[in-house]
Amino acid sequence: MKNIKLLFGFVLVAILLTSCSKQTVYEEPPIALNQLLGSYDLWYVDINQTKGYGETPFLQIAFTLSFKNGILYANNNLVGFGPNGQGNGLGIDVGEYDAYDMILDVYHDIDGYQTFDVYQVDYDTIELYNPNNDTSYFLHGYQRSTFDYDFVFYDNIHYFLQEYKAWEKSFTSQKGALNEFDNENYLQFLAGGNDSEFRSSKDVNIANPDNIYWDYTGVYGVGNVTGNAHLKTLTLDYDYFDNEFFELSVINDQEIKLYHANSGTTYEFIGRGYIQYMKPAADKSAGEMNKESNVNTQKKRKQKTTKTDNPRVTNRS
Repeated sequence: MKNIKLLFGFVLVAILLTSCSKQTVYEEPPIALNQLLGSYDLWYVDINQTKGYGETPFLQIAFTLSFKNGILYANNNLVGFGPNGQGNGLGIDVGEYDAYDMILDVYHDIDGYQTFDVYQVDYDTIELYNPNNDTSYFLHGYQRSTFDYDFVFYDNIHYFLQEYKAWEKSFTSQKGALNEFDNENYLQFLAGGNDSEFRSSKDVNIANPDNIYWDYTGVYGVGNVTGNAHLKTLTLDYDYFDNEFFELSVINDQEIKLYHANSGTTYEFIGRGYIQYMKPAADKSAGEMNKESNVNTQKKRKQKTTKTDNPRVTNRS
């Protein structure tokens, strides 16, 4: 009887092992890195997800990256940003890349050689880990047809204001009460430091923005308007003077409209002196490229321009 029970036990174990082996699930091999990078038209650089204390300059200023047949494209500016903008929405050519195993080597026109370990976080998210500065950047994949260019533009509107050396007043409405801002004809939004400094001027018809005499300084803030993603608020907080409050709307990528709430006056400003963060390679010779400093050309988003102190700046009165 013992022998029968023992034989039955062996048969049962064999059946169970055979059954388990038939249910084994094999994972599909991981997608090749080149195929992964090319599976989306645009990779949005979510700067707020960055982990680590280091910085990779070209990633700090890029809103999107695109990997196309060994050429790296980037949208570094909001001027010209859109499906019909620079590079048909991909941005400008900023270098070359090589992808193998799960390693990405970038040969950037300004930053030079950078290498990354690439991790696929989920179906549309990748992590670029730079072992040289122990910092990770997270990129989210989109197709051009479904990418919300408007959302990115308006969500980063304060950077758009910084992409011109100055904004020149081009229109003042007849409607509205007289106020001190009527006398100010130029605005400048500075990056660097706390990323919120502005200057204003009473100058008139200055051809070169570098020659503007800045009368007033202060800090500015851009806020959201509930229920209207395309309308913002702009507060100019003058040093030693009252604030000015506006509703800010964008007419096009070179012109803005400011509605002065207290007086009921509408102003329009045109951008002067466009600042392109890294020009296309075709615009510069290789020698000129090499002469440009990383510090001056490739600032992180919060330091896109450098503030130059003006000892003649006075307080508003």
